Amino acid sequence: MNTDWLLDYKPIIFAVVWGLVLAIGGAWATDIGEWYKKLQQPRWKPPDWLFGPMWTTIFICAGTSFVKAYNSAPDEGTILTLITLYLINGLFNLLWSILYFRMRRPDWALFESIGLWVSVLAILLAPQSYSPISSWLIAPYLIWVSIAMFLNWTNVKVNGPFDK
Repeated sequence: MNTDWLLDYKPIIFAVVWGLVLAIGGAWATDIGEWYKKLQQPRWKPPDWLFGPMWTTIFICAGTSFVKAYNSAPDEGTILTLITLYLINGLFNLLWSILYFRMRRPDWALFESIGLWVSVLAILLAPQSYSPISSWLIAPYLIWVSIAMFLNWTNVKVNGPFDK
């Protein structure tokens, strides 16, 4: 059986798998139980129902961004850099949810969110010279993570310490 045709779909396969792993991992890690519900939240916090649709939109935009950047990349080294940046970003994304929700350590998650934010910025900036649309597609992700960082900081300030 000839599978050469799959090579044309490598970026799409990667983007779909990346998105599914993050969505499933994030859903597993995000335990909105009594502990979370007892946290004092600022009035400006987005409603809980918005997080699912927002992350879905972000993953679709990020996957599309990856495919467009991959297809426009000038060489194999650039493609390897893209893949590496997306994998690192995925690890930071999952780790934040584990620290915040599973380990109940918003303070640790806040520190980790710096790496998450930088990783999103990196996937926004990396393709800018050869696929500007790819960068624009990551902008909602950067905005959302910035909002989440500020919310995380607010929760640490209002509800901390979390060392128990």
